Amino acid sequence: MFKEINWLKDKALLAPLAGISNLPFRMIARSFGCSLAFTEMISANGLIRKSERTLDYLKTSAEDIPLGVQIFGAEPEVMAQAARIVEGCGAALIDINMGCPVRKVIKAGAGADLMRDPVRAADIIRAVKKAVSVEVTVKIRSGWSLNSINAIDFARIAEDCGAAAIIIHARTYDQGFSGKADWSVIAGVKKAVGIPVIGNGDICSPRDALKMREETSCDAVMVGRGTLGDPWIFKGIQQLFSGAGEEYLPTLSQRHEIINAHWKMETEFSGQKIADKSFRKHLLWYTKGLPGSSRFRQVASIMTDRQAMMDELDRFFQSVDQLATEILP
Repeated sequence: MFKEINWLKDKALLAPLAGISNLPFRMIARSFGCSLAFTEMISANGLIRKSERTLDYLKTSAEDIPLGVQIFGAEPEVMAQAARIVEGCGAALIDINMGCPVRKVIKAGAGADLMRDPVRAADIIRAVKKAVSVEVTVKIRSGWSLNSINAIDFARIAEDCGAAAIIIHARTYDQGFSGKADWSVIAGVKKAVGIPVIGNGDICSPRDALKMREETSCDAVMVGRGTLGDPWIFKGIQQLFSGAGEEYLPTLSQRHEIINAHWKMETEFSGQKIADKSFRKHLLWYTKGLPGSSRFRQVASIMTDRQAMMDELDRFFQSVDQLATEILP
């Protein structure tokens, strides 16, 4: 069990991120100390239909370990079948999504909608648990709305059904990704169950992760949007959790090298045409907040030629480096 092997304690996990957490992004995150990386959330129906696009989400490598795969669906048997497929593809852990607020997922009776149907939720957890030998976790939200916070009850159900750990995004369904995450819900769940609790929501810096751990006593943290343009957040969290020192921040030249390495991996994984289009968003995230980035981001957002984008990126980092040199005493 998770609790016995104890590799989860005081670690930072990469959340499933739609359109983001593919193999190249996972490998970049792992290079900075990410303990467990998840694929994008995957449809159970798509898996059992053997949809090529859905199966693409499971693409991995020998170095991409341990790998978590998050699946969603509304039918226990369908979820069980999907879990078997996922296990066969090498997943070390299967997470059941019961927190996604996306409308089409909710309309299908999956994701956060299951927090309104604890009986069906329990049936799904038991079916998946019975179908596979790897660990099964459950990701939930605080509740459906601020008037129906039921994370503690749900966590107890998950534990009773054999879940190895519970992951909590400390917002309600109707909050979506707005407002502020209520970490007190994570603390309440931690007190209520005996399985590991992973906190998620509003971790935008290593200091946020440390604060969440201190305030909630959660066993580990899961970072989502805080990794965009900042995959080295995992190294910072690792250093703070271990007491090794301050947050990690790469130099300008290191940041430039990281971007180029990520872009190269994306190209090898997806092909140049797709990579050049999809990587543009990463360019905007990686450069956000740097001096003069507004102009670069404006230019890069409309460029279509790969070499032109790379040349513009090189010029941008040269200008930022020159500016930094000029203001040094």
